[in-house]
Amino acid sequence: MDIRHTPKGRRALSAVAIATGLLLTVAGCGGGDDNKSGSSASSSPAKDNGGGGNKGSESASPSSQEALAEVKGGNLTLKVTSATRDDGGFVTVEGTVTNGGAKSWVAADWRGDERELAGNGGSIAGASLIDPTGKKKYLILRDTEGRCLCTRFTGGLQPGETTDWFAQFPAPPPATTKVNFQVGSMPPASVEISEGE
Repeated sequence: MDIRHTPKGRRALSAVAIATGLLLTVAGCGGGDDNKSGSSASSSPAKDNGGGGNKGSESASPSSQEALAEVKGGNLTLKVTSATRDDGGFVTVEGTVTNGGAKSWVAADWRGDERELAGNGGSIAGASLIDPTGKKKYLILRDTEGRCLCTRFTGGLQPGETTDWFAQFPAPPPATTKVNFQVGSMPPASVEISEGE
């Protein structure tokens, strides 16, 4: 009789251990957003889901900010308006992208080549931060389901439109204050990291 109960007890103990591990993983992923005190991590995903009607009002605030860097590639203009180091151990980079071409743009080459990021569709998931001093490359952060902590360009970007974007990365060492932001075939944008509040 003890032999029959031992596997059940082991199964129950394994289930509790797995559930605890999953709970800690989810709590760890959610904790970074709480440290942002309601800034881009909580507000930026809403930008992506807002649809076409909200694009004008949302892009007004970053567009009015002075750009840290601006690069052009083909018909696209990418501006970086902030790169902020947060207490949670990550850097949030924000900006705008403008489609100056005559066709809709869907960000296909911005989503990255990693298999884990394949489900991110037209997004900025392939972006990276390069620390030229430390000679390290930082890839975009992901949640537990492999989705990037970044903007998805749902429906693409129509000709003449400008929209906001954000991307979160692991933070380089505190001594690193300048990094290069790179995405797709766009030229690298050199930006200075500021400290979060």
